[in-house]
Amino acid sequence: MTTKSSSSSQRDGNGDGDRITRDEILDALDKVIRTYSHAKQQVSNEVLLLRYVWTESDQDKTNTIKINELGGVLERINYGLLAKNGGNKKASSELNNISALYNNFWKVIGLQTKDKKLGLSFEQTCTLLHKLKRDSWIVKPINQYWNSLFGEVMNNGKPRMTVSDKTFLEKFLHKKQGERNATLKDVQELFQRLNDLELPHIAASCATATGGGIGLAKDPTRIDKNRFEVYLLGEDNDAYDPIRESFNDRCMHHPISEYWINSSHNTYLTGDQFTSSSSIDMYSNALYRGCKCLELDVWDGGFSGDGEPVPVIWHGHTMTSKILYKDIIKAIKLYVNFHPDTFPLILSYENHCSIPYQEVMAAQLIQILGDSLYIPKEDSLLGRLPTPSDLRGMVVIKGRRPANLEIDDIDDGNNSDDGAPSTIYMSDLSSQANSSLNASQHRQKMAQQKVCPALARLTLLHGTKLKGWDESVMNPTHYMHSFSETKIKSLCRRTDRQKWVIYNQSHMSRSYPSGSRVDSSNYSPILPWALGTQLVALNFQTVDAPLLLNDGRFRENGGCGYVLKSTRLIDIQEPINEFNEENRVPVKLSVRVLSGSCLPKPNDARSGDCINPYVKVSAYDIRNGDKETSTTFSTGVVNGNGFFPIWNGEKFTFRIENYETAMLQLTVYDKGSTIANATYTSGGDEFVASASIPISCLRKGLRSVKLFDTSNTRSGAFNFSSLLIDIKKEKAERVESTMAEI
Repeated sequence: MTTKSSSSSQRDGNGDGDRITRDEILDALDKVIRTYSHAKQQVSNEVLLLRYVWTESDQDKTNTIKINELGGVLERINYGLLAKNGGNKKASSELNNISALYNNFWKVIGLQTKDKKLGLSFEQTCTLLHKLKRDSWIVKPINQYWNSLFGEVMNNGKPRMTVSDKTFLEKFLHKKQGERNATLKDVQELFQRLNDLELPHIAASCATATGGGIGLAKDPTRIDKNRFEVYLLGEDNDAYDPIRESFNDRCMHHPISEYWINSSHNTYLTGDQFTSSSSIDMYSNALYRGCKCLELDVWDGGFSGDGEPVPVIWHGHTMTSKILYKDIIKAIKLYVNFHPDTFPLILSYENHCSIPYQEVMAAQLIQILGDSLYIPKEDSLLGRLPTPSDLRGMVVIKGRRPANLEIDDIDDGNNSDDGAPSTIYMSDLSSQANSSLNASQHRQKMAQQKVCPALARLTLLHGTKLKGWDESVMNPTHYMHSFSETKIKSLCRRTDRQKWVIYNQSHMSRSYPSGSRVDSSNYSPILPWALGTQLVALNFQTVDAPLLLNDGRFRENGGCGYVLKSTRLIDIQEPINEFNEENRVPVKLSVRVLSGSCLPKPNDARSGDCINPYVKVSAYDIRNGDKETSTTFSTGVVNGNGFFPIWNGEKFTFRIENYETAMLQLTVYDKGSTIANATYTSGGDEFVASASIPISCLRKGLRSVKLFDTSNTRSGAFNFSSLLIDIKKEKAERVESTMAEI
């Protein structure tokens, strides 16, 4: 007995020890991350990029870069030194160019020839890359703006080497950037951070040779051109308004009908709507992309070994594969466990199951989700919908919760995803797959099929058929409608759009792609957003312009997946008619793409030719109430340079009619890319990176644009990539010649 107790105690002790060891490891990892995050702020992006590629470039693991390794570094960071010939001549020319660069740099930094064989240290390689950028300063936009903003010559007649905090505040932040609330104290704190940066120490000795006048600023009230460049390309100067991008807990106490909510369509599919696989991973991918409304197409499956019905998820009547319903619920529960403070996850059910399968669905929801499942009480269905804060950490069900399933209340398929009825027997679907039912037969079958009470009891949002906006707005607030993209356009032409906006103040609407989009392409979300539609569902498996717009929209409010709609869309009183041209004040938006920094290869490829980047600048808007418009311009191509491409391009001008929902998108492509397996292409050119910004969140002035990959992350080399653009926003009056700056 004693032995058993001792053994048990030992096992418990080991368990505690394992738990302590695990906690210590997690704490250590947390410290590493926090230390790295702090250290990142002390150096420039090109230093971070070099650190990212250093290990794989240092092939002989000597912690130095030799002449035969320098070419790999330059190729990895996308800086080309190749001549325009081919074959052996091209390779020979490359080696000659690299050798000349290497040898010249040794002379510039004043080191002995005998030390060449030792190679360049990390710090020396940083300085080399910094010099490459500085050698272009005669045409560099930053140099031009420095001179135009602050003057080439100071008051004492000497060349301008630095700028004071007061001049920076008045001439740059206040006048150029429009940051009227910035104070001298703000600038002094900024200058302290900038002057603490660890920039290449050789820069001072290169100042005369390269004409930049860098120096290391000693006076804490002044910064030099190097630090001005770091600021311009940094996150403090982001084009996306940091106040709008930051999470605001105070705005999370409105009914959920007053938010745009990040939503997906057919979340389970990995590709097209007809032959692709279904995958549980797609739910995790959507959640980590910021999605808060997931779709589940649930059908009768088979039976388990003990005879229990097994609901499955798939795109019915297609060749897509099937996955278990319960596995998806487990994946969602796992996400909630790791993110207990998440704002509500909405499960949008396309329920094709018979009653026995629905009963299993309800039981598995309760069993797997437990306390994370929101079960509405009858009295909670009265009055306003709950707020995101009320539902934090909860999973909400959208499906059918009819008080009484009457024939007239049944969604006849016109408002249902993929044109399928919401709840009918799988056996009925199979037997009728190759024949059509007339309208009365179809409605009769639907009337015979009841929604399982156990599942209905768990449902908050009840989908119903639209009869008219006046009638719908009188329904309980948990009643909602769903429309395909084609139905939305049709309704905009046939009904009072403003009544739809008013309906969406208190009730929910969902939109989804047309059934004709077999390739899983996406529709523009701009029109549904302009109507106040909360759940604008997109195919998350397809990276295209609409999905990237969605990513940009939901950067707002900390990426929490809930963005409070504009005041014009949620005003309790009847709002100004946003669709009446007389009530809209157009905005003239001007964008100049100046340069880029640390642009990676497509998909962050580790090998391949240096990219030939160019930028497409697009504005997406709504005109005349329901006409979606997009205007796109392109910069020229910079050959063989993603490290610091310079465009200094022409000014692109857009007229924005719907300021609250219009968006700007900047996308970098690689012209004639040699990188295979790209995710997103345009005319044969591969996608490199992108950023989408709501016009209402766009700051004027000389701004940095953080770039994102196809997964909407800034991981790997994307963490350092950005564009520098010049933005002007002006209020365009009815007479185009009259402009008032905003």
